[in-house]
Amino acid sequence: VQLQASGGGLVQPGGSLRLSCAASGSIFSINVMAWYRQAPGKQRELVASITSGGRTNYADSVKGRFTMSRDTAKNTVYLQMDSPTPEDTAVYYCHAVLRAGTGGEWRLYWGQGTQVTVSS
Repeated sequence: VQLQASGGGLVQPGGSLRLSCAASGSIFSINVMAWYRQAPGKQRELVASITSGGRTNYADSVKGRFTMSRDTAKNTVYLQMDSPTPEDTAVYYCHAVLRAGTGGEWRLYWGQGTQVTVSS
């Protein structure tokens, strides 16, 4: 199983950017997928998550500006980042809790991270 994140880059304050994360491989079921971020000198923090039932959760710092969505047929999630600020600059990581193969235990997976830089 692999998580492939993409869509990072340089964006101006007040602009928009969309991140994508595709889960591939032998996937039995997905419990939750999430975006985390880590800024230089800071701990990794949860940005947003979406459950198998479609329930979303957001960090207070991004509520009203970021939107997480999914395409279940493609095992892909998205993070729409609107009105970003320089404080959103970080490496963004995709995360999933899923069962691979024919089932079995839930396991945690991480993507490779994609850099988002918010600057004018």
